[in-house]
Amino acid sequence: MFMNKNQKDVDQSDKVGSAMGSSAPKPTSMKGNKNPEQPQIPASSPLRTDDSSPLTTNVGQPIADDQNSLKAGERGPVLLEDYVLREKLQHFDHERIPERIVHARGAAAHGYFELYESLQDLTTAKVLTDTSAQTPVFVRFSTVAGSRGSADTARDVRGFAVKMYTPEGNWDLVGNNIPVFFIQDAIKFPDLIHAAKPEPDREIPQAATAHDTFYDFLSLTPESMHMLMWIMSDRTLPRSFGMMEGFGVHTFRLVNAAGKSTFVKFHWKPLLGVHSLVWDEAQQIAGHDPDFHRRDMWDSIKMGNAFEWELGIQTLSEEDEQKFDFDILDATKLWPEELLPVRRVGKMTLNRNPDNYFAETEQVAFNTTNVVPGIDFSNDPLLQGRNFSYLDTQLSRLGSPNFTELPINRPLVQVSNNQRDAQMRYTINKGRVSYAPASLDGHSPDEVTPARGGFTSYPERVNGPKIRARSQSFNDHYGQAKLFWNSMSGPEKEHIVKALQFELSMVETRAVRQRMVEHLGKVNDMLAAQVAAALGETMPESDASTKARGTADSVDGAKQLADATSPTTASGGVQQSKALSMENQPTSPKGRKVAILVAAGIDVNQVKQLQQALTKAGAMSEIVGPHLGMIAGDGGELEATKTLANASPALFDAVFVPGGKGAEALKKKGDAQVFLAQSYKHGKAIGVLGESVELLKKALPDGASLTKMGVVSGADAGKEKQAIQNFVDSVGTRHWSRTALEHVAA
Repeated sequence: MFMNKNQKDVDQSDKVGSAMGSSAPKPTSMKGNKNPEQPQIPASSPLRTDDSSPLTTNVGQPIADDQNSLKAGERGPVLLEDYVLREKLQHFDHERIPERIVHARGAAAHGYFELYESLQDLTTAKVLTDTSAQTPVFVRFSTVAGSRGSADTARDVRGFAVKMYTPEGNWDLVGNNIPVFFIQDAIKFPDLIHAAKPEPDREIPQAATAHDTFYDFLSLTPESMHMLMWIMSDRTLPRSFGMMEGFGVHTFRLVNAAGKSTFVKFHWKPLLGVHSLVWDEAQQIAGHDPDFHRRDMWDSIKMGNAFEWELGIQTLSEEDEQKFDFDILDATKLWPEELLPVRRVGKMTLNRNPDNYFAETEQVAFNTTNVVPGIDFSNDPLLQGRNFSYLDTQLSRLGSPNFTELPINRPLVQVSNNQRDAQMRYTINKGRVSYAPASLDGHSPDEVTPARGGFTSYPERVNGPKIRARSQSFNDHYGQAKLFWNSMSGPEKEHIVKALQFELSMVETRAVRQRMVEHLGKVNDMLAAQVAAALGETMPESDASTKARGTADSVDGAKQLADATSPTTASGGVQQSKALSMENQPTSPKGRKVAILVAAGIDVNQVKQLQQALTKAGAMSEIVGPHLGMIAGDGGELEATKTLANASPALFDAVFVPGGKGAEALKKKGDAQVFLAQSYKHGKAIGVLGESVELLKKALPDGASLTKMGVVSGADAGKEKQAIQNFVDSVGTRHWSRTALEHVAA
């Protein structure tokens, strides 16, 4: 990097403070400070705006009347000289920027990263070696295929992009909530996205892949089969941004002070565990609250429940690059944790909501090329293509190469180079030199050598002919798809089957459906047979496929599916991986939301006891009544903020109905019965006390459990406190083994 000495006189405090505004993160080394103070704009700064500021034009001229155009008489024509009107309309007409082609719908939050242990044996990157530092971060979560106006809960990959404002420049770890991808080479990325997007002749369907062009592409692209297993699983229906994993997807390099390179995969492990919605819930939520995920994050952070992840790394020495039966550079493959365990080395905390969505969340620009000394790229062909595409995209979307000067994108360290001009240039460089080499004004090039921390690419030895070809080591397209399938529990496999039945039933072209069934047969016979049966398609008969027909509707279908495994390849000999199943994740009430159904006469004291217990556990609650407003109960009043008409059990993680005379009124309401029945069918915690037990009996079919598997009911007088605690402890856990699930009419 070339640094002009005469440019170092730029007042960097202005760059990091006033010019960045309140959206700028602040460097700090206060490790014990869990809520680092963010920089504030001086009171005299023209960038400061708040509710008490007077109304002005864009150059600060006070405005006396912003509600009426300047006219020739009260009923006369509007005058061209009305610059207030022209400025206001002009700004409005141009205030939208092109939305992202992919990852258009997103939400973000500020926070910080802290390192547990130094990785100086692996890298020189200060963010991964200085355990005393608290590195500011800005993290954006997103869906991929839908437009900005689509719903949060579409079945889709989720972007998980982390911008770290490190002392060596910005490091962007631009990943997803799934560790693998559809394709192996970036040259196919436009085709993938064109196939997944709405079909161009009709612009249908929005934010959905259940259509012909997507599955036509997949059926002709066998390398996508591993990713297909992931996107048909519940991993693509996260319960919360704070309950999904993040992955760097690609293989990167860490380079230490001696110049030794180590291959690395990056992981973000949520402290709340990985948890998801189910398809029925996701569809309901899209109608009831399309902003479900962004609202959840905003509300959680606002009430003090920070989102937390641990940074994990998998490492592999260069000497072992070809140790396994899969290629570590293949983005359609993961590294099984049984072979290469994840080492947790730090924690990221998101604890502050953005001040302005557009200025921060919409204008933030992530680039895979934003790495710091000590972190470098591998030869993953998908990563190499992304390195070009991301920078090119930001130039188009934000309109200028100066997008890095926007407050949310600006690094916290001195920027000094010979760049100049272009639209929206913010930096005012001093002097007349903006080139190198140069000798005027006492200027001389000042490169930062690697020994002093300058970035240098790893000097990998490369040799080979120019050729458009794929490495033979990338050729196994089904081995890790089998590994993922084998690793799922019975209910998880059942959800994958139903997802594929739904998706492929929306495909109109029979040849495409048939090709997809053939691919599924190479993953697992029972999987393919069940999907084929639902589509009316045929597949070669085998013992497994014959046994598979009708399994999904049988009482022990989940068990039969759990037993349906396939021998794997391209997985280092690993046949099943516990890390891939969500059944093995920790659960907690923290961050969850509970619906409390009430009616006039309900036991208010029980509600207050429950609310106290939920708050203590870090959970939220909402009163759902027959109408909004105050509802008189036994022991006081409660305010209902939701009604049975505008709420859905899909919006909540559990439901509780207190005892009291109000239970009789609820028992007569079909919506209340459906609320409990759906919650039972979706495996959620249910609590009913006193008289409300009769409501639960009426809502559920004969044979349904009223006393176990997350159902708390019928507490005797004086034992309500323990019953309430038992209920709170079960909030957040799914109970797919409940009796009579297939008979619940909801």
